[in-house]
Amino acid sequence: MNFEELAEVSDELLERTSSLKSFLGVAGRTAEMEGIETAMSAPDFWDKKEKAQELMAKLSSCRNIIEPFRKVEKSVGDFHALSELIIESEDESMLAEADSELEKISKELAQLELVSFLSGRFDKSNAYISIHAGAGGTESCDWASMLMRMYRRWFERRGFHSEIIDSQAGEEAGIKSVTFFVSGDFAYGYCKAEAGVHRLVRISPFDSNARRHTSFASVDVFPEIDDDIEIEIDEKDLRIDTYRSSGAGGQHVNTTDSAIRITHIPTGTIVACQAERSQHKNRSTAMRMLRAKLFELQEQKKREEADEIRGEKTEMGWGNQIRSYVLQPYQMVKDLRTGIETGNTGAVLDGDLDQFVEAWLKHSK
Repeated sequence: MNFEELAEVSDELLERTSSLKSFLGVAGRTAEMEGIETAMSAPDFWDKKEKAQELMAKLSSCRNIIEPFRKVEKSVGDFHALSELIIESEDESMLAEADSELEKISKELAQLELVSFLSGRFDKSNAYISIHAGAGGTESCDWASMLMRMYRRWFERRGFHSEIIDSQAGEEAGIKSVTFFVSGDFAYGYCKAEAGVHRLVRISPFDSNARRHTSFASVDVFPEIDDDIEIEIDEKDLRIDTYRSSGAGGQHVNTTDSAIRITHIPTGTIVACQAERSQHKNRSTAMRMLRAKLFELQEQKKREEADEIRGEKTEMGWGNQIRSYVLQPYQMVKDLRTGIETGNTGAVLDGDLDQFVEAWLKHSK
């Protein structure tokens, strides 16, 4: 890199940082953060626990955006000052230092700019993510449980909070289905990259003849929607069933019919919640999920109509595989949408999904 290139790179970094500041809404988030910090100093702040927790979550959300941005902004400012010093002194020996700093800043900036791909209407929202075992009995149920573990590890890596809303155990092992509520910055924007069918090829631990098996599991993702979005739900169209929560629980959880299952008869949409001891709270959560699912169905119908007008056709159902996880006869995880692949299957199943998610976000744009 020569002096002229250094000047161009320095100006480009300043421009990218300025654009990112505007997109991330740093000024608005800073004001919101300061307002919450002021509210926290009030002696009655924790009198209303749910409201206080909501504000604390917003404060954390603001800090998770502002602090990394401020760090990059300072690095870019320091680099610009260093560049001016090098160019003014015409000291070629300092160009190597500039190269080293540029490489570090570029990586940090690229991570923040990834958020710019999350510009969809609900990308900033929390998300519901459901895993369903495919045909194949115990083998598929075990694969679904492996995916559940993988996602929980990934949520931790990204700093997301996850809560199991509903789960159904397999008859012999694993799970038939599980639904998470995932909260965090841009939770839906990142999680939506995982929607589709996931395929596993391995030597089955349940086959006494040690034969190779192929298993499938589907992942559904839909956003938490705001209360101000109108979704018409007629009570007459709902069938509401109560049942006892399954799985581990205390004295109360498994002895009362606190779990709720709601079926929207016109669309066949089913949601369930057994996370709370209160039937009322479970019903409230299930209704929020139903509103979100019905909204997603409306949006999907609009997309399909638009695709039909454009003459496009999308394969749906179990043929809509997005990723293959091969553990035998070789080891490889490959994303069928972007072509990204890795032989480190252990890391992927331990939640190292960012390479696939980030590639999909860039590819989809």
